[in-house]
Amino acid sequence: ASHRFALPSSGSGGAIKPESFVLSTSGTDQVKGVLTLQGDALCQADVNLKMPRNNQLLHFAFREDKQWKLQQIQDARNHVNQAIYLLMNRDVNYQFKTGSEVLKLMDAVMLQLSRARNRLTTPATLTLPEIASSGLTKMFTPALPPDVLVNFYINLNKLCLTVYQLHVLQPSTTKNFRPAGGSILHNPGAMFEFGTQRYEVSHVHKVECVVPWLNDALVFFTVSLQLCQQLKDKISVFSSYWNYRPY
Repeated sequence: ASHRFALPSSGSGGAIKPESFVLSTSGTDQVKGVLTLQGDALCQADVNLKMPRNNQLLHFAFREDKQWKLQQIQDARNHVNQAIYLLMNRDVNYQFKTGSEVLKLMDAVMLQLSRARNRLTTPATLTLPEIASSGLTKMFTPALPPDVLVNFYINLNKLCLTVYQLHVLQPSTTKNFRPAGGSILHNPGAMFEFGTQRYEVSHVHKVECVVPWLNDALVFFTVSLQLCQQLKDKISVFSSYWNYRPY
């Protein structure tokens, strides 16, 4: 699993090779684009958005000097590295003395592996004001229109882009204003306040692309956890036999 996070390097410089993925959705073609991933950094995003109201086509891409770090990948990699450290942080000739010592180590390793997997399977819940104030909004050229919000996240083996189109709530309609809480994906009708203005989500577009090495990592996490559990089960069987053997 750790090798999947240390992606193959390009050339002799040791830099991680960028990989480009085409965004797709099973629904409409309102959003199209290509994302370029380099390790844990989204180094380019090229997105076309067709506005439903007037069919106007908007194009926006990352500025040349900008990259967006995907915290989920960073965190997952750190947890994997910590699991490996726990396993390797002993002298090569070290002998375990008791079964409980092994169980304690397996529990610590499994905790790190579970956290690594959970970071990829459970995207962060964000409020709409958090998305609106994110540094992501300043990544694009041309700048995003004020009525468009975007969010990137990892969900299992997919890199996802959500585009929210907004409309301004007039003062006369704000008597029924109910701000939405945190969510992975906000639905049309969700309301929020940002700055001095109140907004409602009018359209939501979610597009995604499969990242094969993330899929590999998730499979390896599952296998690793199963192996740890099998070792724990075997230790427990022998421990119970040892504790209850007739004298």
